[in-house]
Amino acid sequence: MTAMKKYLLAWMCLQLPVMAQAATPAAAKPERPAVQVPEADRYARRCQFQAPHRTVKPQGTMLWGTKRSWDTEKTAPELSSVLVSVDLAPLRQADAQVKALTLEGGRLVASGKGVVGTVLQGTASDGKPVEVAICGAEPSPEDPGMIWYRIEAWNAVAQEWENPCVALDRVPDPRALAVGGTWDASGAHQDAPGKLTFACENGAITKCIRWGYKPWESRDGHSLADLHQACTRMARADYCGNGRSHTHQDTAIDMYDRLGVLARTTEAADGWDPARASFEAAWAPDGATCLARTRDGRALETILKECPNRFQTGAALELGQGDRCTVRRADASPATALLRNMSYGAPKGASASEGP
Repeated sequence: MTAMKKYLLAWMCLQLPVMAQAATPAAAKPERPAVQVPEADRYARRCQFQAPHRTVKPQGTMLWGTKRSWDTEKTAPELSSVLVSVDLAPLRQADAQVKALTLEGGRLVASGKGVVGTVLQGTASDGKPVEVAICGAEPSPEDPGMIWYRIEAWNAVAQEWENPCVALDRVPDPRALAVGGTWDASGAHQDAPGKLTFACENGAITKCIRWGYKPWESRDGHSLADLHQACTRMARADYCGNGRSHTHQDTAIDMYDRLGVLARTTEAADGWDPARASFEAAWAPDGATCLARTRDGRALETILKECPNRFQTGAALELGQGDRCTVRRADASPATALLRNMSYGAPKGASASEGP
């Protein structure tokens, strides 16, 4: 055997154990719970945008626009949220010059420097505390007095800062508006001094503000607060005023109100064809005052069962301009509704889910 052949044979013998080890799959490492991060390190890590956006598939139209749970493997109720309210004081962490925050209309104002970097104490829908960091503040191009905030909440499950807002294809990196007061599990707004709601872009609270119903403003001497609240019911098709939605994400609707903030759309435009639409319902702050049909195609009888004694059947009621109700509130006149809406209705053959 030549010297070269001996060298090659020896080299192959040395490589065999290495090749065998590489071909053997490594044993799966057991998952360990996230290590608790000390407070000082936690605050130092805020606003670094290191946490990935998690994939969420919300059912129906969201109220706050926030994630239902930090646990992506857990199925959470429709009106659960990782963040429902935030306290203006005391400040958990802030620049040395910032002693306090106040909410003026649609913007947060600091007593000293800017608000970016401030950490506030928030609360989840289950009552558990959650810290919220303000990571950015961007004036709205349509209204410089309204500020978009980029926020992060401390995810105690993963032990990291994460955007609590649900990302959708059209808004992959959602921001939030600061709105006075809070919303409870029934979808009702509560005046709560010293508390605010960070309403995310893909939720009904923010959608209604962008449509023109800013609750801190007024029109012709009338506050828009009730119109905004009625809009949140309408946007989610919350007929019973109990917080349950009866629609699907991105369903096309048209709305028009008593104060003339928005008028009925009469001409076809991108994404809307009045010829295909029909009257759906009239709305008050606590839900629908009358209905012609449901938005997601379920039978009206299911709504009557969901909130018994709230609606009554009988002769159809004409509201004018072709709007006609088939069921109406037993305790309120449909004529007192603040706004009405039209929609396409569910496609033929579509089956609506009866779940939350």
